[in-house]
Amino acid sequence: PRICVVGSGPAGFYTAQHILKHHDLAQVDIYEKLPVPFGLVRFGVAPDHPEVKNVINTFTHTARSDRCAYYGNVTVGRDVTVGELQQAYHAVVLSYGAEGSRVLGIPGENLSGVYSARAFVGWYNGLPENQDLKPDLSCETALILGHGNVALDIARILLSPLDFLRKTDITDCSLAALACSKVKRVWLAGRRGPLQVAFTIKELREMINLPGTQPVLNPADFTGLENAVKDAPRPRKRLTELMIKTALEKPREKAAMVQAAVPRQWGLKFQRSPQEVLPTADGTRVRGVRMALTRLEGSGDSAKAVPTGDVEELECGLVLSSIGYQSLPLDPAVPFDTQHGVIPNSSGRVRGAPGLYCSGWVKRGPVGVIVSTMNDSFDTAQSVLEDLQGGVLDVSVPRGGSGAVGSILRSRGVRPVSFSDWERIDAAEVARGKAAGKPREKIVNLQEMLQLLGH
Repeated sequence: PRICVVGSGPAGFYTAQHILKHHDLAQVDIYEKLPVPFGLVRFGVAPDHPEVKNVINTFTHTARSDRCAYYGNVTVGRDVTVGELQQAYHAVVLSYGAEGSRVLGIPGENLSGVYSARAFVGWYNGLPENQDLKPDLSCETALILGHGNVALDIARILLSPLDFLRKTDITDCSLAALACSKVKRVWLAGRRGPLQVAFTIKELREMINLPGTQPVLNPADFTGLENAVKDAPRPRKRLTELMIKTALEKPREKAAMVQAAVPRQWGLKFQRSPQEVLPTADGTRVRGVRMALTRLEGSGDSAKAVPTGDVEELECGLVLSSIGYQSLPLDPAVPFDTQHGVIPNSSGRVRGAPGLYCSGWVKRGPVGVIVSTMNDSFDTAQSVLEDLQGGVLDVSVPRGGSGAVGSILRSRGVRPVSFSDWERIDAAEVARGKAAGKPREKIVNLQEMLQLLGH
């Protein structure tokens, strides 16, 4: 069986890994839009979390298998259609993730100084499409809309001591911009309460312990929560207890001494929903956000935030919207649920399209960490294996695979990048990083990557 996977992030690689491991004859080809693989492991994981990137070793092992091939620099839906892939392979798995951002849908969100979390993270992580972002960091107060791990990542990057960041693979241009940043106060606002935050205790603890910064949590936000979390699942209970402890702690002596010089600060604001981004007098830039105060209906994870009718204005010169990534349709031939931003499927089998599958965020929405994506991808791979075994996929007819697709790409002037090509880019990045005392210096320009390969 010849199987093709579209997307080389965790979902794509885990799907390929599971199929190769459990079928001794299957051949898997992975197609990727960028010359470089690994998706959000490369472009989404915070630079100061190198341990999370260790999964790259597993993915590299899969890519080097003699039954697996990688074709980077190929945009499916443009350079080759999904229909053409279906002609060339017995099964096609769409694992291309979430390339868009959910919009706030409020007045003023297009003002200068308002950015999506996805674009900002892409900027400091070297995603080629975000290299020209040039975020304006000339204000003192930043507001992040969202209470997830990505929101905390961004707050941490904005407030981290430069010496910390210099030792990571953060890009040179973002390091230079952060060196000139005036931001010293970061608020993270969410529509719901402390019991509904989506970040994890590891990220919160890291933020609380960030040198030179002071957490500002309002004790009133946590009144009565000790009782409310008594019977909550352990992770939620521990997370809430840490927030309560931080809110009630008197600023440390050290902090009191530094207070004269006002250290950097960050804080959580609850039950506030953005209504409008407010412009400066000349109408060009953001000067603040009008927030609707909310009350909660229901409890736990299903609690809904309902506006109370009261509003407040929060002054800030930088707004980062961290309310979630969004998958986009890839090809008109593929069914797509625009309301939920997913491909309609059952256990990864695309509805109404035999031989077509999906895994990862495009299958179940942009939620969860790498482990959840792994389990989800194994689930889809299992569906493919069952369909091979049960004869749903007819492998008696040979398919042209990468040979057939290669001819199509040549006729359209597209030159794919192989995994050994990527390893050359990788070696160049590591060498540049070594010279700068970093683990790597990412090449952020697509032309430069391809020039390096002589493409």
